[in-house]
Amino acid sequence: MAEVSNKQVIFKDYVSGFPADADMYMTTSTMSLKVPEGSQAVLVKNLYLSCDPYMRARMTYTHTSYIGSFKPGSVLNGFGVAKVLDSGHPNFSKGDLIWGFTGWEEYTLITSTETLFKIPTTDICTPKKGEYVYVSSASGAVGQLVGQFGKLLGCYVVGSAGSKEKVDLLKDKFGFDDAFNYKEEPDLGSCLKRYFPEGIDIYFDNVGGEMLDAVLPKMRSHGRIAVCGMISQYNMEKPKGLCNLISIITKQVKIQGFLVRSYYHLYPKYMEMVLPHIKEGKIVYVEDTVEGLENAPQALIGLFSGANVGKQVVVVSRE
Repeated sequence: MAEVSNKQVIFKDYVSGFPADADMYMTTSTMSLKVPEGSQAVLVKNLYLSCDPYMRARMTYTHTSYIGSFKPGSVLNGFGVAKVLDSGHPNFSKGDLIWGFTGWEEYTLITSTETLFKIPTTDICTPKKGEYVYVSSASGAVGQLVGQFGKLLGCYVVGSAGSKEKVDLLKDKFGFDDAFNYKEEPDLGSCLKRYFPEGIDIYFDNVGGEMLDAVLPKMRSHGRIAVCGMISQYNMEKPKGLCNLISIITKQVKIQGFLVRSYYHLYPKYMEMVLPHIKEGKIVYVEDTVEGLENAPQALIGLFSGANVGKQVVVVSRE
């Protein structure tokens, strides 16, 4: 039975404040390239790993998160793209390209296959033509797509980002109606009033904190807020509270949080919708790619200082 060396990124210990390179380390193990007999596991060679802000929350010990904390001394895991090398599962065959939850290592034996999908819309906020949409962290992996979907639906879309380069990207490449650098705005409330004099119908929140608090009074009656992430809070031992919650009542605002796993069943429908738009050039995408598993820790840490432009991806292998 063939065995190969397997480089891995190991989580060292629970983190307080901003994560650092020292919180992770590289090691090399060996593993078999065959699925254990009688198992329905899938053995994959990892090609691309996704660096995502939610991973910071997993670096802190907690009983209450929707997803478990990383275990000190164990391999980090998250979403990725991989190639199936061996399978005991009837839905996956050798040679399949898949995406889903995998390890931060060269090879992974995946025993929980519920979140694996072969590579061949949701009703949150229900945007309507002519509505005013604001997207925070708009040049990131999620925000860049949200803004473009809003434009396809006929909405007026404004995004915020943390540098001139990213602001230009939103307007010139992704087709946002306008964008601003939040780091250059000392008063977020006045800034939002300037960009949305009529108010905001839909806010897609990726950051939470002060931005969410500033948005609440600017929402229009019956506005909707989709809460995707709160990257401004992940490294705080004591997250900041909100002062403008009364606006939820007075403006009858609907706030909805969501987890991607609740919408896995819509993935085929999503691909059916998005692929024609990509082929026609109506949807474009920017990735920030680093080469090599050994550079994965620094790529992950860079998310929290805004070092990435677009979706942060780690290339483990191109074969």
